[in-house]
Amino acid sequence: MNETDEKPKDDQQPTRRSTVTVHDVARLAGVSSMTVSRVVNGTKVREPLRVKVQAAVEELNYVPNVAARAARSGTNRIGVLFSNPRSSNLGDFLMGAFQQAGTDGTQIIVEPAAGHRHAVDAVRKLVEMGADGIILPPPLCDSLEALDVVWAAGIPALSFATADPRSHSSAVLIDDFEGARAMTRHLIELGHRDIAFVRGDPGHSPALRREEGFRAAMAEARVPIDRARLIDGMFTYRSGLDAGRQLLEVDPAERPSAVFASNDDMAAAITAVALGLGISVPGELSVAGFDDTPIASLMWPPLTTIHQPISEMASKAVEILGESVRHRRSGKEPLVRHHVCTFKLMHRGSTGPRA
Repeated sequence: MNETDEKPKDDQQPTRRSTVTVHDVARLAGVSSMTVSRVVNGTKVREPLRVKVQAAVEELNYVPNVAARAARSGTNRIGVLFSNPRSSNLGDFLMGAFQQAGTDGTQIIVEPAAGHRHAVDAVRKLVEMGADGIILPPPLCDSLEALDVVWAAGIPALSFATADPRSHSSAVLIDDFEGARAMTRHLIELGHRDIAFVRGDPGHSPALRREEGFRAAMAEARVPIDRARLIDGMFTYRSGLDAGRQLLEVDPAERPSAVFASNDDMAAAITAVALGLGISVPGELSVAGFDDTPIASLMWPPLTTIHQPISEMASKAVEILGESVRHRRSGKEPLVRHHVCTFKLMHRGSTGPRA
């Protein structure tokens, strides 16, 4: 197929948007996206095509400078977003990402979502900055709008720590279902039957899978679940305080013997509420969490939790996305990989036999 045959099927002019992509230029010029890339990268094309592309670039105010320089140099530019600068996982994530980037020569572009009115605008910013691929963290990893922005730019996306990977984009994750089931089994093996579960943010897919794992383990052990023991949370310390008060500021006979919170921040808050009420942990109440963030080993008693290897996961995310970029540049089919890392149950001092 020659250059003049590579026209897109949609011959309508693109709608003007705040982010103009190479595909918009291709539609307006009536050529393929590859032809536009050749022109902006300085590769020789037929003069009539070059003129058409240049005219479309000027009409749409398309700015390819950063992306073009990166493509000519062969450097992979991976965009990394973070939504919560106070996240206890952020340090481990960046350490793993930068370590892998140093190994394979990838350039990491970091953009805080908190600096934008809408988190998806941070994704658009990375596209404008010439990212060759973008790692989407929670909760953007589950946002179809964010994925659409990346796909529309013609670059690969990777969903990080999602429990609902998409078939057309890569993902790095753990098995949240099995992790929650393992933790619930641990509590049941300790003799607990009256176990409360504190949910996470319903907009984040791991929260749903962790609840499913809890329910599965309880069903396998034929332990009924009291609806009053399913408490809403939002993965925040504050929501953990609210959950702890709801469960523990009652008559001692009405308290559960164990609480499984679907992340460590909420588990730490519940432990604080318990100790503030004079409830011994784990003597009178066992508390378990999920993720194994730094707070889990720094609090007292240290928290029994599911270890999620964030640094390893971030390193693998950069590796996979780098491979996807190289495949795309060589003209191969898009590379899609769903990599599942191994979790580990960390048995520490916050859980013990039922009193």
